[in-house]
Amino acid sequence: MGSLLGREPSAPRRVLRVYGRFGPNPVLYPYRRGEVIPGTYCERVFTDCKLQSCFVQSQSPRLYIENEEFNVDGQRCENPMMCPMSPISTNCHYDFIRIYDGKNEDAALIGTFCGMGRFPHSIIGSGQDIMVEFVSSPAGPFLNTGFHFNVGNWPGHVESSGSRNGTCDWVFSSDTVVRGQESIFLSLAHWYPPGTSCSYLIRGRSDEVVRMYFPSFRVRPIEAPIRPYDGDCGETLIIYDSDREDDARIMKMFCDTFSRPLEKHDFISTGSAMFVKFESRTGSYDGSSLYYWAQYDFFNNTHYGKPVEDTLCDELFESYVRPEGKFGSPLNTLLYKTDEDVMCRYQFKAPRYQYRRILLTINSTNFKHNEDACMDCLNDKVDKLKIIDPFRNGTNVCICDNWVTGNRLPPSIVSNGPSLTLEMHIDHRNALQNYFKLTEPIFDGTYKFIHSPICGPTVIPAATEGNIVYPKYEPYVYGGYGEDVHCIWELRVKQERDVWLYVDQLDFSLNDCSLEVIEVFLPGRDRPEFTICEKSDTGEDAKTNILKARDLIEGAINIHFKSSAPGHSNFKLTWTELFELPKNSDGTVMTSKLIASGDCEFVCPGQAACINNDLVCNGVRNCPGNASAAAQHDEAPEICFARTGSKFNYVALGLGAAGGTVVAVAVIILVCRNCRKRPDDNTF
Repeated sequence: MGSLLGREPSAPRRVLRVYGRFGPNPVLYPYRRGEVIPGTYCERVFTDCKLQSCFVQSQSPRLYIENEEFNVDGQRCENPMMCPMSPISTNCHYDFIRIYDGKNEDAALIGTFCGMGRFPHSIIGSGQDIMVEFVSSPAGPFLNTGFHFNVGNWPGHVESSGSRNGTCDWVFSSDTVVRGQESIFLSLAHWYPPGTSCSYLIRGRSDEVVRMYFPSFRVRPIEAPIRPYDGDCGETLIIYDSDREDDARIMKMFCDTFSRPLEKHDFISTGSAMFVKFESRTGSYDGSSLYYWAQYDFFNNTHYGKPVEDTLCDELFESYVRPEGKFGSPLNTLLYKTDEDVMCRYQFKAPRYQYRRILLTINSTNFKHNEDACMDCLNDKVDKLKIIDPFRNGTNVCICDNWVTGNRLPPSIVSNGPSLTLEMHIDHRNALQNYFKLTEPIFDGTYKFIHSPICGPTVIPAATEGNIVYPKYEPYVYGGYGEDVHCIWELRVKQERDVWLYVDQLDFSLNDCSLEVIEVFLPGRDRPEFTICEKSDTGEDAKTNILKARDLIEGAINIHFKSSAPGHSNFKLTWTELFELPKNSDGTVMTSKLIASGDCEFVCPGQAACINNDLVCNGVRNCPGNASAAAQHDEAPEICFARTGSKFNYVALGLGAAGGTVVAVAVIILVCRNCRKRPDDNTF
């Protein structure tokens, strides 16, 4: 104790230095009052102390000083009655102790203490070493009993994964954190001086966002201030949605006097960085009044398209921005930490004047278990994809886990116009368990804006005849030289009508069917019904075909044209609506099976087909068959001469009769006028 130092009025000032080091595996030493340093009067070393294993009596170092007896207050007076005991303070002139945050006097001075009473607080060092220096003076009276401290390790210290600049300015980077894993940092758990400012910059990659939350948080009054402060917010913790202090980007501020702790709440940055700052006006001997354990991680926030403002995860894909690319479920799986269903809408748009179509291909799906089975995809509350085509007046495709089981991937969907929407629906009941921090996407696919402006309109209304001419517009005006072209025309057909298709003009620049081809598809079929391309061994018969009404379930035919040299090719595809008639065993047309009058007005010569009467001799061949064959057809000269000649004779006769009548009437009128004038002439 203090009296053991044997102070006398004439004795010189004595200094006691005690050093402490505390390793990770404390061992209980039999001499719990330290080992005397050889050659010194009273200096001791305490090694590997744990709580209640090392005691300093008027001599002690420590990482952790717990409340114990303290009576160090030498005063210059001889009469004890004239020397009232002073409370513990830092205003010391005679006997006192100094505590350093390190091995020697060169370390930071934590504080100087003297007075009498129970030491009001613990003192926690910032590292493994601390030095306590006791200084006594010849001042009397000899009433002080010295001091008694317990020394031990402070539990719970955790190293943060980052780089530190100075005392407590940290930078945490996603480069040091395994993707999908979390890292931590803690509030100050040791002493710090008044005016302390600590910063934590959490910085992700350019395509990432930062999440931070507090698994543990406690707000308490400042128990061991170094400098008293009577106002509000002696200590604050501020979270910024930025990479620096910015009052306009404050996400949350905590204050020691009025804030409530906020545990397990996600703070999520809008950009790639978050900045956290702690400030203390008071300082502390034993750690922050805002005690927290912070965890942070990073999430990939890449977007395939343009994010739509004020939506959770909607994206926009426009033809002039990127004509083709990838898309898929959000890579930021924080979306699935929610109490509400998740719906992400992907919109694909092109200007109407471009006649564009959108080709979507779903390459894979990864739906997880739901509480409900997917029996009715559109109406069941299950995870699913809905593809909506506004030009088809409804949902085109609905995909859930059962759909994938019974159908072939990848499915390809072609829009009927210049816009298409895909919706991803996720049931919130299992979203967190199924998809949070999932490394695989829920779905992924590709898109392509096809049918460029040189293809012309996408939908061709039903008519008795017509044609598709490519290119519709000049390529040098509307483009078409630089990119591959994929035209898709939907040819509408009247009910119960067969269709004859043929190409009567074909000029392809590529003699390769894999690079340039016309394909004709029936509704709902993946393989073309027939193809037309430029090959040396391709005859005329390969450029014509009749499609039966029984196969045209949806009343339409899809015609695809693909070319790697679209600006250097042209063709004309013609079609005619007709009835293909059955034949007798000898090959003649079964006229007894002709349908009602008016539907089959002209039977094609030598062909088992009939067409409307107004298609005969109209300048376009509408009867099926080889154009080079000698057989008669609807444009044969003898047929057209007979039909047009007959009409001409009747018309000429009618015109002649009408003309004679007009002339006769004119003559009579003139004669009558002359008769009326003669009496007038006789009066002269």
